[in-house]
Amino acid sequence: MLRDPYIWSRRRVQNAVGFLIAIFVAILLEGSFAAAETAGRSPRVLILYPYDERLPATSIAGETARRRLLEANSGKIDLFSEFLDLSRFPEDVHTDRVARYMAEKYSDHRPDVVIALGEPSTRFMVAHREAIAPHAKIVFCGFGRDSAAKLNLPADVVGAFSDFDISKTLELARALQPRATHLFIIGGSANFDRSWLASARTDLAAAAKDYDTTYLQGLSIDEFMERTSRLPADSIVLFLTVFADSTGRNFLPKDAVGLVAAKASAPVYGPYDTYIGHGVVGGNAATFESMGSAVAGLTLDALAGKPIIDVDVPHTFFADARQLKRWGLSESALPPGTALSFKEPSIWQEYWPLITGVLVVVALQAMIIAGLLFERRRRRAAESESGLRLLELVHLNQSATAGALSASIAHELNQPLGAILSNAEAAEAILQGDAPDLKLIQQILADIRDDDQRAGDIIRRLRGLLKKRNAIDWQEFDLNEVVDSAITILHAEAAKKRVAVSAEQSKRRLRVRADMVHLQQVVLNLATNAMDAMVDAATTDRKLILHTTLYGDTKVEMSISDTGRGIPKERLDNIFDAFYTTKPNGTGLGLSIARAIVETYGGKIWADNRAGGGAVFRIVLPLVQPI
Repeated sequence: MLRDPYIWSRRRVQNAVGFLIAIFVAILLEGSFAAAETAGRSPRVLILYPYDERLPATSIAGETARRRLLEANSGKIDLFSEFLDLSRFPEDVHTDRVARYMAEKYSDHRPDVVIALGEPSTRFMVAHREAIAPHAKIVFCGFGRDSAAKLNLPADVVGAFSDFDISKTLELARALQPRATHLFIIGGSANFDRSWLASARTDLAAAAKDYDTTYLQGLSIDEFMERTSRLPADSIVLFLTVFADSTGRNFLPKDAVGLVAAKASAPVYGPYDTYIGHGVVGGNAATFESMGSAVAGLTLDALAGKPIIDVDVPHTFFADARQLKRWGLSESALPPGTALSFKEPSIWQEYWPLITGVLVVVALQAMIIAGLLFERRRRRAAESESGLRLLELVHLNQSATAGALSASIAHELNQPLGAILSNAEAAEAILQGDAPDLKLIQQILADIRDDDQRAGDIIRRLRGLLKKRNAIDWQEFDLNEVVDSAITILHAEAAKKRVAVSAEQSKRRLRVRADMVHLQQVVLNLATNAMDAMVDAATTDRKLILHTTLYGDTKVEMSISDTGRGIPKERLDNIFDAFYTTKPNGTGLGLSIARAIVETYGGKIWADNRAGGGAVFRIVLPLVQPI
């Protein structure tokens, strides 16, 4: 019987779909089984180190993986570590002994995942998987895909690949030393060292043709140091690894490269970032931190039951700024993105908080100073404007005083003028006689000259009162001179009002610094007010007293007192206010101008009532030189 082709084809499709579904379910069940295995307990991860704990490469990768696993699980994970020490004990007897020990050790605590750091650890774990961790996932890092292919790893062993391509390190060296003509490659005598040298010969086969290339191997550490100490200056040195030298002496590669680089007469490069800080200029590799992080990521996915696949660890260029400076190599020649270590920070980078703080303080100070200068300028402008206004007020006050005293001044002026006229007429009559008395005429002329001097003094004082000035005339003078000049000006007015004017002056010279005319105006203002206040007093009791004396060691005092009606107590605080007056025709500016003048010269003025009646005004001014 022949089968219906359509039915037969449909059944084949159904069987294929069913097979794919079965595979998918199996994968899910496998993930579920892996997650279920750790149910009720913390997951267990074994980190397997190929050598001892002193090797920086695997130590850095392992610690990075450990740190990420703890952070991802909030510390709820059991981490185990084992060091195979294969660099010193590579024999099969040792590895078998270690395998039996670990199988017994973890018989009751089987790991869920094993992290194999490096090719030797991976080879060991694959060979002894059934005895140590038969159901564990194995993840690895620290070698490339070519090495993994040679190991013939099972399909479920997954890794973070990092191919150490020495030609990339040479690329960095070529960029920094474009004129180099010699190339030296250094490798040790351990199995790993020889493997590295073999890989380097293959990887550098093409590039080595551009240089006079020499492989230094099979030497002791002292021989390496001696040979590199006399290399040509235009040489590039690539240091691979020296786990052991020709004498069998074991090393950590970073220590070996440090010894060689210290003696080298040319720049040394290496394919491991752990060489940085040990005399190497730079290189290219996958950093061990990135390896540890990548393998930890695979471990976390495996613990979560997720499918995991191989990943590639990114490579990067790295360099030591101190070695660039040592060999005079340009930092600008480094490939973009190069990680530069030990670069001396600029002053800004090292002290930017302090510099920023200083700049802020300086800026604030500059702003404050600018503000103060601006304010000072404004204040000086205001002071200048105020001074001009004060001068104008003083001039107006002087004019008013001159007007008030004009009748007295005119009367005083008439006396010398009248005397001049009388003497002139007398001299004329004598000269008309037959025998004129020349001595008498000489006396008459002397009298005329004296009267003219008196009239001139009166006119000069009047001109001083009326003269307008645009600036303060700073002078040093005796305060007693102001009192004398004021009494002279007031003489006629005092006589007119029948006021007895007297002065009680200090016998010491009371030198002050001010404008003499301004202080004279203050005295005239106070004296004329005092004489007006004594209008109602009996003529025999009208007394005006001007007194000067020392006021402590640094100041002088001048007082002007009268025997008038005094000042009501409730008005003592207001009499210096502008426009305050008790006179029917007063302006209320005299005392306020007097206070402004006194304060301009650093003084103080106040009023009080005398015990025996009348008022007293006191003025205190600073001495030019304290006693």
